[in-house]
Amino acid sequence: MVDRKSQKSGSKEPASSSTSDFGNGRPEVIVEFLFDRGLFSISVNNIGGRPATSISVEFDKKILGLGGAKEISALRLFKNIEFLGPKREIVTFVDSSRSYFARKQPTRISARVSYSDPEKNKYESVIQHDLEIYRELAYLSSNCREEDDR
Repeated sequence: MVDRKSQKSGSKEPASSSTSDFGNGRPEVIVEFLFDRGLFSISVNNIGGRPATSISVEFDKKILGLGGAKEISALRLFKNIEFLGPKREIVTFVDSSRSYFARKQPTRISARVSYSDPEKNKYESVIQHDLEIYRELAYLSSNCREEDDR
């Protein structure tokens, strides 16, 4: 992950990596692909100790979900989240992994996350994802139930 903070003057310089940046120091917004028992979701999560404002996420690839019926990457959720408190997360369902992989959807995806803190300091990071790691994972679907003993 590449993390950059731009000052109010607009110049970009690497953000400090001291522990004071985390916890109560500043917001830290990440985007993750979640895999839970064969289901993919995307999470926008402020893991930092302060609120994040004006959050936007730009994916480098189009992400189609719900069996190919919905462009998940174009959801308003990723265009502008006005406010996300510390330790808060917003999650949206994408698709079952079986459907996603069967439709040959992209597995290498990067997400550019831009946001500000309440003082209008701007932050940006690029997070690389490789969904291929989930392709061969075994899971028990909710449709699998043991037969009743009759």
